Amino acid sequence: MVIALVLVLEALALLTAAAFYVYGLTTSTPASFGGAVFMLALLLLLAGWLLAVGHFLFRGYRWTRAAALVWQLFMFVLGFPTLTSGYVIYGLALVIPPAVALLLLFDKRVIAYVSKTAQPPAAL
Repeated sequence: MVIALVLVLEALALLTAAAFYVYGLTTSTPASFGGAVFMLALLLLLAGWLLAVGHFLFRGYRWTRAAALVWQLFMFVLGFPTLTSGYVIYGLALVIPPAVALLLLFDKRVIAYVSKTAQPPAAL
């Protein structure tokens, strides 16, 4: 699934940002050590969450559509100001993958894929 791939690539981008953040922390002194540790933890938690969402979306879990939708909208919130402030390449990198994922999230085939049930309900 393309959406799961987009989510995994976004998670890998967050892990890369976390690696650069660790490198920056080891080579310079942060203004607030607690804030720096919190930011690193946040980057790692978000990356882990996106990997989980991508994995479970690939497996067809229904709840993953909502999680992916919220994340893609958040990426738009970050991407459009980046795009309009003159950082066109970074802005496009933040806007194009979410646009693809959002279009595919509302495709009938994706909705049918995540709406299927694993087993028929038990008769009472």
